[in-house]
Amino acid sequence: MKKLAILLSAIVFTAFTVNAQVSTANKKEVQPVQKKEVKQTSQASKQASNPNAPLIKFDKTTHDYGTIEQHGDGTCAFTFTNEGKEPLILTNVRSSCGCTVPTWPREPILPGQSKVIKVKYDTKRMGIINKSVHVYSNATTPSVTLRIKGKIVTKPNSTIPAKKATESAAPVNKKK
Repeated sequence: MKKLAILLSAIVFTAFTVNAQVSTANKKEVQPVQKKEVKQTSQASKQASNPNAPLIKFDKTTHDYGTIEQHGDGTCAFTFTNEGKEPLILTNVRSSCGCTVPTWPREPILPGQSKVIKVKYDTKRMGIINKSVHVYSNATTPSVTLRIKGKIVTKPNSTIPAKKATESAAPVNKKK
């Protein structure tokens, strides 16, 4: 009986020791991730300190469709200008879901040039629209969020009104 109690104590002690070592190893793995975040932040601050860096300026950052009918035109455009002194390069443009599809210029935008990001929303879905499109570039502000909003409603029924038959509209039989 004593041997069994000692054996169980040894197993429990070993389990706690192994668990403590695994927990310590997991904590050490978290630290490099935090260092990467600091490294990315320092790169963004270096880019912001460049006086010649590209500067992206949008004419609007929100497009309101208002109320549109189902299967209506869900396209809109966001015009932007490079107000910096170096070429602007859009590295990625992503939407918040698959129902919103952006298209953007892939070539560098020279200083002073204006271009357009086109966004197409799939209007077969009913209800409120509240989506975002994220623009990533080499500009002093490396990411910009564009928004689209509105409401999709069903098309009104297009039925032909029925004629009401009245006595005065009945055909007249003429006798010869």
